[in-house]
Amino acid sequence: MAELKTKKTEESVERFLKTIADEQKQKDAFELVKLMEEATKSKGKMWGTAIVGFGDTVLKYDNGRELDWFIMGFSPRKQNLALYISNAVRNEADREKLGKHKVAKSCLYINKISDIDVAVLKEIIKNGL
Repeated sequence: MAELKTKKTEESVERFLKTIADEQKQKDAFELVKLMEEATKSKGKMWGTAIVGFGDTVLKYDNGRELDWFIMGFSPRKQNLALYISNAVRNEADREKLGKHKVAKSCLYINKISDIDVAVLKEIIKNGL
């Protein structure tokens, strides 16, 4: 079985976020760190080279495979901010109130925090725990 490429590292979250060229995206990324740390009561950690994850959990697959993963996280991508929050994609009631966003697979995508209602995002984050 192939080994998972995305693993927790000791790289600095702050240093990584400061490399984001787009000022607004960098500011939004630091805001997401604040929101997710507050909700999870965990400091952000780098997972691979581009994901900031919060908290620790073990994913268990039907085939018995287990792997270490984060409770929630995000990745500041060129096009948008990809948020990895359990159940966020399936919870349409909250998403309807969120504002401008997209969903795909298990990710919630936003372009910038000013496009959404932060109070609704906080609720989505809380429900993702």
